[in-house]
Amino acid sequence: MKKWYEKKTEERIVISSRVRLARNLAEYHFAGRMKDEECEALAGRVRGMAAAFEGKEAMKYYSCSVNKLSELEKASLSEWYIISELLAKKRQETALVLSEDEGISIMVNEEDHIRIQAVAPGADLEGAYARAALIDESLEELGYAYDDRYGYLTTSPLNVGTGMRASFLLFLPGVTMAGKIQKLADEVGKYGVMVRGIPGDGTKTMGYLYRVSNRKTLGCTEGEIIENLRQIAGEIVQQEQKYREYLCGRNADEIEDKVYRSFGVLRYAKKISTEDGLTLLAQLKFGRDLGMIAVNPELSLYEQMIRIQPANLQKICGKNLNRAQRERYRGEYLNRLMGKM
Repeated sequence: MKKWYEKKTEERIVISSRVRLARNLAEYHFAGRMKDEECEALAGRVRGMAAAFEGKEAMKYYSCSVNKLSELEKASLSEWYIISELLAKKRQETALVLSEDEGISIMVNEEDHIRIQAVAPGADLEGAYARAALIDESLEELGYAYDDRYGYLTTSPLNVGTGMRASFLLFLPGVTMAGKIQKLADEVGKYGVMVRGIPGDGTKTMGYLYRVSNRKTLGCTEGEIIENLRQIAGEIVQQEQKYREYLCGRNADEIEDKVYRSFGVLRYAKKISTEDGLTLLAQLKFGRDLGMIAVNPELSLYEQMIRIQPANLQKICGKNLNRAQRERYRGEYLNRLMGKM
């Protein structure tokens, strides 16, 4: 079965939509106070429900104890955003339940007892939420910690209420190059939406990638969160299109030169660092989006941004590599990839 990121041609601005639901069970202590036997019991119960998820979605579900995975495997899952770094570092029993298309991942014993994550390609927040809600209905029989006044109870007060974090992953080279990303973040912040770079250090980012998500989870419905975020993201997309047109009108030759230089480095450089690889692929995607370079539209350059990161690159190579070896192998990998374009 194809993974979610392989199902359609990559969109120019909206890479993906994601919904996360934070849930806790009433019968267990919250994270931080859980005993080892509670962690083990909860992980076993959620993993045991994989068959129920398969019945609802008509696809295979896999489960594992995250603690038993190698450090490389955990780092790879983290690079794909299937699990969080927090879950990867946990010492008590943790678990992962993952759908065959990797569109659904359920983390057990992370910050909360259960984190349901649903991802869909492009601007399909409603589709992502529908899948998350389907899984949520099955897990609800375990007995959620819920209050009639405050809604779903979570470890962090910031998630109380719906327990939902919805987000779009956006590709914003135009806004970034125009030096307007902080201004944009400040503006949308007034409407309960935050903009964070990837991997998440404020608005600093690599590859012009940003996650745009809701701040508020209490005092609003899931539908209201989705609608507000959809409208704000639509405004951001319009801003990005405007700045792309502005930049092309003023510096088309300079941008085109940078795009082809990026292709040349990716095609022939013998050593490429992670940061350089992400930047060069982002420049190439920008050029393809603008129609400046003929790169196969069926190839997901975002997917390649994930594949060239340290853990995933070592999985492709099939062995552990030090930094220098990774940079050389990354160069070889990207050289071959560009040769096929």
